[in-house]
Amino acid sequence: MITEEHIRELLNPVKDPHIHKTFEETGAIENIKLKEDKNHVSIKIALTEPNSSEQMQLQQEIVGMLKKEGVATVGLRFTELPEEQRKEYLEAANEEKEANLIGQTGTQFISIASGKGGVGKSTVTVNLAIALARLGKKVGIVDADIYGFSVPDMMGIENRPQVRGEKIIPVERFGVQVISMGFFVEDNSPIIWRGPMLGKMLTSFFKEVEWGDLDYLLLDLPPGTGDIALDVQELLPSSKQVIVTTPHPTAAFVAARAGQMAIKAEHELIGIVENMSYFESAITGQREYVFGEGGGDKLAEVLETEVLGRLPLQQPYEEEDVFAPGIYQEDHPTGKIFLSIANKINKRCGK
Repeated sequence: MITEEHIRELLNPVKDPHIHKTFEETGAIENIKLKEDKNHVSIKIALTEPNSSEQMQLQQEIVGMLKKEGVATVGLRFTELPEEQRKEYLEAANEEKEANLIGQTGTQFISIASGKGGVGKSTVTVNLAIALARLGKKVGIVDADIYGFSVPDMMGIENRPQVRGEKIIPVERFGVQVISMGFFVEDNSPIIWRGPMLGKMLTSFFKEVEWGDLDYLLLDLPPGTGDIALDVQELLPSSKQVIVTTPHPTAAFVAARAGQMAIKAEHELIGIVENMSYFESAITGQREYVFGEGGGDKLAEVLETEVLGRLPLQQPYEEEDVFAPGIYQEDHPTGKIFLSIANKINKRCGK
């Protein structure tokens, strides 16, 4: 005849699917009730993430285990672990996942996303990375925009990664380490790979690259909310995200979908960067709002975050001895805005 003690012995080794700790370790089994005839059992279990697809699988597993022991019916009720305990377990699980992903802990992942192409997402990625490096941080970039890679060209990178043992050594320029699909494609050829091949390539960008000791790893995500962008979001252990938009209301409306995807992936939105905010005449100093006004503020309101900075329509200074068409110099007005954004992000990340 089944007893409460026997049920505990059966369930104690079962693991919480989100943190991979046993019910015994987390104290998940809060209550067990048996009817007099022992044919019905009611159990209350606390999880880190109840009401998830993993919970449904776990429920089937537990019911199957108990029915093998002769229980006719099983009533399961799932609750959430206490917040402090839940937060501690999830942070530890994320650190473990991060270490498995790039071989170290302590690196802050920052994803740069947009709702559509052409709003300057890659420009923001490379200049934000360089601004963080100018603050003395160790920074890397994963150009995860597989079909529309542009980071190497924007940074004027002409070298290719080297292989040392079983690891790829990223290319470094302006104090930033870079890996991109562009390094592995000849003559700007189109990418015609299917999803599984692209997923493997993205995983390689993390696990097979010798990143070293990074403070920040920035990811230039594909625009929109397609499969590749979603794959990258799910691959990351934890990430903070910056959304890039233009002031135009339609661009901001579309960008909101990228923000919602980040929220669903439980990644923290740290702010909006509004690109092409205005054109300022070098002669009169008058500003013209070529693409309208208010898109960034509206997006920040919808996503309950803040506008980190507004970037004007400006070209970097021309330098004869440095080819980097997308990089703003440290003393350039836009370069100074990027430095201000980097400081805000650094503060938000506690670094």
